[in-house]
Amino acid sequence: MINPDTSFIKKIESRLKFIYKDKFDNTILADLLHVISSYQINSSKGDKWNEKDVVLITYGDSIKNADEEPLQTLRAFLNDKLNEQLTVVHILPFFPYSSDDGFSVIDFREVNPELGDWRDIEDLTIDYDLMADLVINHASSKSQWFKNFLKQHGKGKDYFITEDPETDLSQVTRPRNTPLLTPYETANGTKHVWTTFSADQVDLNFSNPDLLVEMMDILLGYINKGARIIRLDAIAFLWKVVGTTCLHLPETHEVVKLMRDVAEFINPDTIILTETNVPNKENLSYFGDGDEAHMVYQFSLPPLLLHALHTGTSSYLTSWAKSLPQLEGDKTFFNFTASHDGVGVRPLEGLLPDDEKNNLVENMKGFGGLVNYKSNPDGSQSPYELNITYFDALKGTHKGEDSLQAERFLASQVCMMSLAGVPAFYIHSLTATPNYYEGVEKTKHNRTINRRKWQLNELNEVLSNDSPQKKVFESLRQLILLRKKQVAFHPNAAQEVLDLGNDFFAIKRQTQEQTILVVINLCDEEKKIEIPKGYGFDLITGAKFSSEKIKAYQCLWLVKEKR
Repeated sequence: MINPDTSFIKKIESRLKFIYKDKFDNTILADLLHVISSYQINSSKGDKWNEKDVVLITYGDSIKNADEEPLQTLRAFLNDKLNEQLTVVHILPFFPYSSDDGFSVIDFREVNPELGDWRDIEDLTIDYDLMADLVINHASSKSQWFKNFLKQHGKGKDYFITEDPETDLSQVTRPRNTPLLTPYETANGTKHVWTTFSADQVDLNFSNPDLLVEMMDILLGYINKGARIIRLDAIAFLWKVVGTTCLHLPETHEVVKLMRDVAEFINPDTIILTETNVPNKENLSYFGDGDEAHMVYQFSLPPLLLHALHTGTSSYLTSWAKSLPQLEGDKTFFNFTASHDGVGVRPLEGLLPDDEKNNLVENMKGFGGLVNYKSNPDGSQSPYELNITYFDALKGTHKGEDSLQAERFLASQVCMMSLAGVPAFYIHSLTATPNYYEGVEKTKHNRTINRRKWQLNELNEVLSNDSPQKKVFESLRQLILLRKKQVAFHPNAAQEVLDLGNDFFAIKRQTQEQTILVVINLCDEEKKIEIPKGYGFDLITGAKFSSEKIKAYQCLWLVKEKR
């Protein structure tokens, strides 16, 4: 048993009083401290991140092999192919679930037996740091908690939100076009429960402090099992107040701060990452005053980068990059271009004109992409996300398809891994997976287009043949290894966005030891360029860059010459 010191207790008490206000009593604090005291404190191992950190995003069964647990297959594949490249593996929800490929959790404390068990998870942590999801906003309608809610007896009976269907909820921000309230028959009659994402994903009621304490225990349980990065899924929707958008409410931010305090108390190396697929300014708010999330997703990067490579112009990408704050200490970005979800459209709000946004949506449809829509307060619908693999999203430009898909895609990945922050690669980006239409036909869900399950022998064959997949995979392996050796790519190294013309995206990354000028040709043809003086050697080619031209989609990592 551990005994938290007075300053920690006062901080936690202050957080709880802010969240629960006049509903707070000392029982809430005592219950939370009891949970905290049941875990062993770990000492810090050092900095939270450095230039060597690279994340893989994957499902536990993204790679399968006959007669073997998928988690074991995944570990063997990573150790064989990517052991030198990766430091962190994000296994998307690996718990028993009922829908949404894991994001409708039945039991938060168990491993899905179709993937393996806790020993398989812990074996992975021998070779890699683990990033795990705390699916905090909702639970499965098949969970014991919800079954107890229906019976109105036992743990969970008051863990869910009910609302009168006549209540005006038009101001609530919706990420879906399904009903916000879903009727369920309970022991006390019909109850309309809050279901932000689907009828099977029932929102949890954090105005009940017992639930908050329960979730804290689950959070610390993941950390105890070896999770170093905790991804707070759909955290922006956590707190509900009728008459508001129910998005980013002050109580939600305070819960994130509380989770950071508690997680770091148990293990100072823990990283809290918020998943908020929202406009850029709202997304950045989750850093708080340096007391909230350690990392936030760069949700505006994937669609802005697609736009830049589709149009061959850097103007909007450059403007956004210039607006990013310089982050120091225990704050940085989680950079990515693709994930298990689609490419968000909302993060473009305020960054890209509507006509440009609509053109991008139509271009994605032209390359075989699908679109998910959200409901608006006025009853209309608008694009919420683009469903397409990032590789196929770059099979051409606004002019149509061409033969430069691999080069264009690699340019996107170099851009992502050059920006300030920690780079994260979705497994289907590393393997350059094309659109998975067979999966969409089977599940009837648009997101399945980017959630293929590879058979190990099939994937190994693709990666050994003369294929675009092999070209991308081998190129990225080499680029990642090269990047990890450059101190100028430390997540918090200084970043300056340069203007070398709309054909190029250019940034300077700098530490006291090293300066790297990153230049990317966003166009499908060779372009003239004037490189600033003092830069010559290109790390990517391993030779001096002395040309006045840069090839289509060519990327440069130019090292500043020391005097």
